[in-house]
Amino acid sequence: MSENNGVSEEKRVALLGIMVSDKDAAAAVNRVLHDFESHIVGRMGLPLREQNINAISVVLVATSNTVNALTGKLGALSGVAAKALFAQPKPVNKQ
Repeated sequence: MSENNGVSEEKRVALLGIMVSDKDAAAAVNRVLHDFESHIVGRMGLPLREQNINAISVVLVATSNTVNALTGKLGALSGVAAKALFAQPKPVNKQ
């Protein structure tokens, strides 16, 4: 768990989809991803040459705040769109 202003937050599995339509933004995307490398489990990039788009998928294990911060930083880059999808949290067993 992570602490955020005294409130604990569970780490969750997330899938981040990134579309890069401006190849000049690639270096900035890689810098932002590098800043979050401790949360990244894996990534895969696919160049869609005919469409002039690079599609990147990133799997993370992080708090919602961390995933949202990463998504926001990427989405703020010109020529970059990013969206996150979260796995359903595990149900809590009450015994």
